[in-house]
Amino acid sequence: MDGNEIAWDDESKFDDARKHAVKVWTAGTLKKVKIKLDGATSYADVEWRDANSITGKWRDVYGKWAPQHGTDHLLLNRAYLDDGKRKGTDEHRRRVAAHELGHALGFCHKSYGYGMHPSLLWADYGHISGKKINGPTETDVKAYHALWG
Repeated sequence: MDGNEIAWDDESKFDDARKHAVKVWTAGTLKKVKIKLDGATSYADVEWRDANSITGKWRDVYGKWAPQHGTDHLLLNRAYLDDGKRKGTDEHRRRVAAHELGHALGFCHKSYGYGMHPSLLWADYGHISGKKINGPTETDVKAYHALWG
């Protein structure tokens, strides 16, 4: 991240999910961090990419934020998110992308018992999905303002 800006580059087939994630993290009062497409004269802070695995570190993992030296990766796992797969719907892809972009904004996982306040950043996707959380909750918005102003 450069100051209050995240420039992204796209190498993922899930454009709709990326668009949703950017939209929900820049809506309402969430204006402090600008999230924009990387340009020809700038450096990408985040690159959206796809993974395609159900083994090892990807077992039951739908997405991942992978901080790197230089450009971080936001990975969406096609093995679960492609059409016809276990979580292969727009709703699930959007939810996973929004969760992972939350990590790029500086937020860690929250435990389910975190004051019993719903959070897009709950560590267990089943809790996020079960409550149909598709964007930052009131808890997440408070955390955003505590971190970014």
